Amino acid sequence: MSRKRTTYTAEFKAKIVIEVLRDEESLNEIASQYKLLPKNLQNWKKQFLKNASIAFDKSTVVKEYKDEIEKLKKEKDATSKKLGEVIIERDFVVEKLQSSVSCNAKKEMVEIEHTLSVSKQLRLLGLSKTAYKYIPVTPFSSGEEIKLLNLIDTIHTKYPYYGTRRVMRLLRRLGYTTGRKLIKTIFAFMGIRALYPKVRTTKANKEHKKYPYLLNAFKNDSNQVIINKPNQVWSTDITYIRLEKGFAYLAAIIDWNTKKILSWRLSNTMDVLLTTSVLNEALANYPKPDIVNTDQGSQYTAKAHIDILVQKGIAISMDGKGRSIDNIVIERFWRTIKYEDIYPSSYSNIKEARKGIKEYMDIYNKERLHSALDYLTPNEAYYKGANHSCFDARNVLLTVA
Repeated sequence: MSRKRTTYTAEFKAKIVIEVLRDEESLNEIASQYKLLPKNLQNWKKQFLKNASIAFDKSTVVKEYKDEIEKLKKEKDATSKKLGEVIIERDFVVEKLQSSVSCNAKKEMVEIEHTLSVSKQLRLLGLSKTAYKYIPVTPFSSGEEIKLLNLIDTIHTKYPYYGTRRVMRLLRRLGYTTGRKLIKTIFAFMGIRALYPKVRTTKANKEHKKYPYLLNAFKNDSNQVIINKPNQVWSTDITYIRLEKGFAYLAAIIDWNTKKILSWRLSNTMDVLLTTSVLNEALANYPKPDIVNTDQGSQYTAKAHIDILVQKGIAISMDGKGRSIDNIVIERFWRTIKYEDIYPSSYSNIKEARKGIKEYMDIYNKERLHSALDYLTPNEAYYKGANHSCFDARNVLLTVA
């Protein structure tokens, strides 16, 4: 057990030192009498004699204390001023940092072994503990999920008129217990819409302006849209592309009359940058169309996409809600490219897919005979037989031979 330290008052110490100074008893006797250590008596006597002059000259002591206090005060004022400047500068930097740096970048700034605690670092960075510890889950990233996506893509390409109910029933025949709610989510994730007219049951997103379907004016008695010349109507859309270890999105613009692919792009995300880049490329290389027809997807109703069309004076047409058949020409092209190139090629990655799809697009535009064009190629139909665009089968066959 530790012994509690005894403390003595100044008056008691003074009394003992006076007895020591009388020299009437030995140091040990006085110490024994008061149950003290002789060493303590020696120290008290030494301290007493050292400060004895204070009793006769208090002003000197007071002045020294005043000088010391004044010095400390000035140092404190200077330190406070400097500290205030540092705080203002720190707050300025922290404010700029918090407003301009992304959440992920802030996470990377945190140092576990730093002198500052992680909590204090997070506070200075303006980052909550929840945001710091959050690990985003990539949707449909597992092997089994990608396998399901690819299977649904195959079903949709073969039976484009199948909705979520029929896809669910077919999947169950194949041994999958996937519910319709998940299939709806997958349809939205992949940009799939069943290719048949249905009743409009949902309201448009109030945040994005929707435009009417303008192609009804071009329908014949059989309810088919008939476009008679190039660049009268362009159609654009996005489709899901399967890869060996993942997926990508393909966006393209097709001329409705000639079926020519005017521009295309492959990306790992389905966003407005994908659609605007394809649109800008087509407008840079070909005369602007009278009308551009799209679906009501957020990428096409986004301000960035709409602004390009408005600035160019191009009429905007959008499919009715749930009416993929309104954009039939691009939907048929998706079916064509998947069965003729993407499925047989089984691309491993985006780089390989981009190279292969480019080769297919060149063949499609320049060499593929199209029954709807009286067996002309899209280029021949678009350029009206211009010499530089005509397809010479003899040259191709001789090259192959």
